[in-house]
Amino acid sequence: VEATATAIHARVVEVARDLVGAVNAVEEALGVPIINRRLAVTPIALVGEPSGAQDLSPLAEALDRAADAVGVDYVGGFSALVQKGWTDGDLALIRSIPKALAITRKVCASVNVASTAAGINMDAVALMGRTICEAARLTADTGGFGAAKLVTFANVPDDNPFMAGAFLGIGEPDRVINVGVSGPGVVRAALAKLGPDADLGEIAETVKRTAFKVTRVGELAGREVCRRLDARFGIVDLSLAPTPAVGDSIAEIIELMGLERCGAPGTTAALALLTDAVKKGGAMASSYVGGLSGAFIPVSEDRGMAAAAADGALSLEKLEAMSSVCSVGLDMVCIPGSTPPETVAAIIADECAIGVVNRKTTAVRVIPVPGKGPGDRVDYGGLWGSAPVLPVNAFASPAFVRRGGRIPAPVRALSN
Repeated sequence: VEATATAIHARVVEVARDLVGAVNAVEEALGVPIINRRLAVTPIALVGEPSGAQDLSPLAEALDRAADAVGVDYVGGFSALVQKGWTDGDLALIRSIPKALAITRKVCASVNVASTAAGINMDAVALMGRTICEAARLTADTGGFGAAKLVTFANVPDDNPFMAGAFLGIGEPDRVINVGVSGPGVVRAALAKLGPDADLGEIAETVKRTAFKVTRVGELAGREVCRRLDARFGIVDLSLAPTPAVGDSIAEIIELMGLERCGAPGTTAALALLTDAVKKGGAMASSYVGGLSGAFIPVSEDRGMAAAAADGALSLEKLEAMSSVCSVGLDMVCIPGSTPPETVAAIIADECAIGVVNRKTTAVRVIPVPGKGPGDRVDYGGLWGSAPVLPVNAFASPAFVRRGGRIPAPVRALSN
């Protein structure tokens, strides 16, 4: 495993040494803010398995050092794909996640436990419930932040550039630039100009046109970076990704449509309109749309979402309903630190079911905050934001989770 770690560090530094410089130059040349510079690597479960090691955290440390060496913000790909079962390497990686996230700053992890083609691997779901709780426990001094860098997926895409779920899929090129665009603030400003009398069709058209413009700029920037690095251009991920900055909120867009508070009746319909318009505008702007492409609803990373949750307008159940029409799922949601691992697993299973049945990507990034209960607030700082701890349904389902096995794929998987 030490030799593998050395090789990983050398390879990442060799390939990515000029990335940040190229991005900075393009940012200056185009006058377009590029907020993050990130790396995604081949799922480390595949890379680490030949070592035979049961603890793959040294590989996470190698990635962390490499990220520092090339100057990127985060590196994703401490990942495993286990929707139908696991190998020894997959199991070793998942068991290494809590330690790996506790001893690194920039490494992010993800595990895909379900797909429309395979169904839901409930053994993996149960293991992830325990893994998330352990990751939070080992980082209790930072509010369980380890769990914030861990995503559990259904139908994970191979080319998602957003953290914490990014990795380089096995069908991807050797070096590829994927661009994640973000523009909630731009969309909000455009809708504000419409005024209160515009109908929902006009709102959809305005969002679509705005998404078109943002996507074109994102592709322009990405292709220029590729030219400077002699790398392939991959995709543009159209996802509207909020930040904690004032005015850069998905919740505020929803409220501009006429809802008193994000989470009020009508929120899911408004989010469906927004997601669809973003996809339509972006699809016209680029022939290489990929990743997640829609609208994110991370609670702590969106000032408006966090405020709505604090006011009681948003619950875990409402967020789950919203995830049926948006890009991801339960994202950056703080829950009580006392939540049992089986309950966390059951939450994952519910989100996976939405993704599997609807042939879409869903994910869970919940944080059982050690020592915190409903109504307490957690502040992670920077782009990670802050949020209240949401209550979890007091009725548990451990017997369901412990049954294990695999929930079969739905009949719509039989599409060949």
